[in-house]
Amino acid sequence: MTITFCGAAQEVTGSCHLLTLDNGFKILLDCGLYQGKDDDMAKFNEEWLFRPSDIDVVILSHAHIDHTGRLPKLVKDGFNGTIHCTHATRSLCSIMLLDSAKIQEREAEYYNKRKKSKQPFDDTPFKEPLYTSRHVHKTMDQFASYAYDRWFPIHDDVEVLFSDAGHILGSASITLKINEGGETKYFGFSGDVGRPNRPILRDPKEMPPLDYLLLESTYGNKEHEGLPAETGKLLDIINHTCVDKKGKLIIPAFSVGRTQELVYMLDQLETDGRLPSIPVYVDSPLSVNATMIFGAHPECFDQELAEYMLIDPNPFGFNNLKYIRATEDSKALNTLQGPAIVISSSGMMTAGRIKHHVFNAIDRPENSILIVGYCSPSTPCGHLRNGGEAIRLFGEWKPVRAEVYVMDSFSAHADRLELLDFIKPQKDNLKQLFLVHGTLDRQEAFRSFVKPYGFEQVEIPTLGESHNL
Repeated sequence: MTITFCGAAQEVTGSCHLLTLDNGFKILLDCGLYQGKDDDMAKFNEEWLFRPSDIDVVILSHAHIDHTGRLPKLVKDGFNGTIHCTHATRSLCSIMLLDSAKIQEREAEYYNKRKKSKQPFDDTPFKEPLYTSRHVHKTMDQFASYAYDRWFPIHDDVEVLFSDAGHILGSASITLKINEGGETKYFGFSGDVGRPNRPILRDPKEMPPLDYLLLESTYGNKEHEGLPAETGKLLDIINHTCVDKKGKLIIPAFSVGRTQELVYMLDQLETDGRLPSIPVYVDSPLSVNATMIFGAHPECFDQELAEYMLIDPNPFGFNNLKYIRATEDSKALNTLQGPAIVISSSGMMTAGRIKHHVFNAIDRPENSILIVGYCSPSTPCGHLRNGGEAIRLFGEWKPVRAEVYVMDSFSAHADRLELLDFIKPQKDNLKQLFLVHGTLDRQEAFRSFVKPYGFEQVEIPTLGESHNL
């Protein structure tokens, strides 16, 4: 069999890996959007390194758009097979892919409207969305979902097992049991590995013994803060911004996972009587829908949340919290006077309502921006994270006068020690380890880090690279 790396190769987004068996059966692991502005990746989302009609099945690790966001385009371009995932991943994809389609449609409409205003001087072609809502509906018809820890067949010679990855609701590490050439091989894809002892979700589960493993490496060169320091730091930032400065705290956060974790933590602070009496807004229709889906999948919750719900049956809601759906209500937040916390998506500030909130808050010193996870360096969030003195939004440069905080401890990705713990059980069986979903500097650092622990065969593939296994 052959593995070809068709995305997230020395990049953190655009997860997509093609496994081709000796009999020609083609398995696509993830089919994600690239989220960033790197010129070398400008055509990634429009083009394929394979023919979509040749793919037999897709297997998803989880619902984040950088792992699923090109599925409707794959279907649009000829894929007719089955998309396999966990039950919660299917539920989340039903809302996240529709949201992605609406973003594609709005961006194309905005671009074409501006182009028309420049005619006849602009002779560039009009922009087409990658896909539309119609393609999403067809894509969802091709989904099949499964529980954790149960083998199921996708071919006469291939069985699949989903193990809880503890990253977001429904996230899974994928194990393939492949009978080929008279022997059985075990091929693994970690997906995004979560963190132990995090709120809401269960800890990542150990994968079966593997011959080959694709491992994410987003934080392969660093270690996160622990939970106690995280809660105290968040409360300090809230008090400094909203109580002392009487400003707004703007938090860019992914709609699925990060938003619910933030709300749960604020809910606990409010229950304990430690949260200042200030309004908290979750401004994202997708976040609202995703939070409802969280409530429908208690099979993914950890014991701590189950016990907390005996005290507070709604861990994602409290008196000063308001979920915003309507556009007019969202716009009103931009002129809202007085202190407030606004949580909005997208997490990298590449789209969505968060761009408007940051645009209206970034040049005022009483406000703060809190970054709670990884941001691709080429995104607006990445520029802020790296200390930029100005940020470009809606074609305008805005000076950064608000305070900017970074809390990587909120990350849903395992750090280097947690990744090491995740792969240690594989040391005696693993023939080859491939690092994906990370930048080259972090991958090289992680390769050096794990070598003394017995992991000698560690590859860092490039986009389009293939390996015979």
